[in-house]
Amino acid sequence: MVMMNLAGKIPEEVIEQIRTQSDIVDVISEYMQLTKRGRNWFGLCPFHGEQTPSFSVSTDKQIFHCFGCGAGGNAITFVMDIEGISFPDAVVKLGERAGIHLDVEPSFPGGTKKISKAEERMKEAHAFTADFFHHLLLNTEDGEEPLNYLLERGFTRELIESNNIGWSLPSFDALTILLERKGYNLQEMAESGLIIKREGEERYFDRFRGRIMFPIRDENGKIIAFSGRILSSTGEEAKYLNSPESPIFQKSEVLYNLDKARTSIRKNRQVVLMEGFMDVLAANSVGVMNAVATMGTSLTNQHITKLKRLVEQITICYDGDNAGFDAAKRAAQLLHTERMKVDIAVLPEKLDPDEYIRTLGGQAFKEQILENPHAYIAFMMMHARRNKNFQFENDTLQYIQEVLEQLIGRSSPVERDLYIRQLSNETNISEEAIYAQFRKLEANQVRSAKPEMPTQTPSMPVTQQQKPMDAAERAERLLLAHMLHNIDVVDRVLRSEQKEPFVRDAYMAVFVRLVGFYEEYGHPDYQRFMEILDDAELRKIVMEAALVERDPDQAEAEVVDSIRQLQKYRIEQEIYQKMHESKEAEKMHEYARALEIAQQIIHLRKSLSAI
Repeated sequence: MVMMNLAGKIPEEVIEQIRTQSDIVDVISEYMQLTKRGRNWFGLCPFHGEQTPSFSVSTDKQIFHCFGCGAGGNAITFVMDIEGISFPDAVVKLGERAGIHLDVEPSFPGGTKKISKAEERMKEAHAFTADFFHHLLLNTEDGEEPLNYLLERGFTRELIESNNIGWSLPSFDALTILLERKGYNLQEMAESGLIIKREGEERYFDRFRGRIMFPIRDENGKIIAFSGRILSSTGEEAKYLNSPESPIFQKSEVLYNLDKARTSIRKNRQVVLMEGFMDVLAANSVGVMNAVATMGTSLTNQHITKLKRLVEQITICYDGDNAGFDAAKRAAQLLHTERMKVDIAVLPEKLDPDEYIRTLGGQAFKEQILENPHAYIAFMMMHARRNKNFQFENDTLQYIQEVLEQLIGRSSPVERDLYIRQLSNETNISEEAIYAQFRKLEANQVRSAKPEMPTQTPSMPVTQQQKPMDAAERAERLLLAHMLHNIDVVDRVLRSEQKEPFVRDAYMAVFVRLVGFYEEYGHPDYQRFMEILDDAELRKIVMEAALVERDPDQAEAEVVDSIRQLQKYRIEQEIYQKMHESKEAEKMHEYARALEIAQQIIHLRKSLSAI
């Protein structure tokens, strides 16, 4: 355990050690998919929507930079930005990863993501509650029956312990009393979903009673909700009871097991998407570790964004009943629209993955189901074929129409030939007739799409083209670049009459912080400087300036020219403002004031020509 210094700060040598032991490619690859091209690695930027990778990671420099949105930094600032946490928390997280344990209290204030104290207390209470339930399951007489039930269902003790599965007492207020004794605010606990407030009273009771408790974690491994299963259903109670949505739990954003599956997803370059957390746990029990599940909701754009950061290939494995088939179709269409490679693993006999594994075993599940999925269009054909009788003309025509709509714009010539031949064999309609219908539908789609071509579709965000930088903006960036690499440039500006060298407020904010950095550290280190900045936008400015090409042999000339350009810009802006004031004075018939302003403009123009 590394202790803090007297000021409560992490020692600089420890920060440097953690930074050195955190290879940036390895760190970023835990959050998104990277592909090597030449000396650098590239991927889709996790900080803005894009279809073409513009996010670059340099192994040599140990930095990342997005050419689309300007985000940049090192391994520590990446973790700060991607998880929305403060610098100390990012260092602690990377320290744990490197086997360096720091005695630091979480310090969410100051992080890029505004996490309230109440939300932190809610997460702490959920972690405490999960440990309490887990203890009841494994170490008490009350937990013997549910524990035996789980073991009979195929859960190993290792699986139970690694997922912190527990048991809630049948008592009406066992958890409520315990939370109150631990000092938690019961109103906050009710808002978090752990307990319920009696209507019209200032009394509370437990939400979960007499249920096997499955903790729900966010992508960072923090417990944010629960799902409770009763042991035996009497028909009066729902089999599963889930936490309600709360400030820390939004179903549309949560993918169950993503925190634990991330490493396996990277290794397999594939994710298995399931409908329920029990399916994921069953898959884990037979060695399928790259499985995640939505939490009682359809697949959302937020879910897809999280998945796209990590992988391009997804296998959907939903329930084998009609509802599962329809849900798999909707999910596949969404993912296909986002240009992801989608396969669909279809389960027989209306089984869900959990039932299939318990009935036929893990080996069969992996070999017969996951390793033999249907390609996207093949599945869509299977879905379209259901409940259709080709003895009836309408069913035949509808089936052909649905399949051809899937082929338009989404298939290669080889795929079209393959599936149209299959359509012909199934329906006894000639390939020529089906091709003619395909070309007709294709032409109609092109005609209807023409007026919409200039408009970008919401599902395909692209990098906005940035306007060219003007002379003043280029001068600001180059001047800051020299300041980041040479403390003497900052000293020179501070000794000059011009105490505000930059014209944009954001650059001045960086400059003020850079002065403070040099007062404390005494030497240039732009990576360390970025780490102390609590604003991601300011870090972008620093990274873009740090990457500017400077001519070491012409450093003095570049600094002087940049300062001169900014002085000229400042005077030009002042002249523009004075001219506006002069016109306003004339409108108000204040001729003496207009004359005074005109003289000021003449003076400013003289000083401008002297620069």
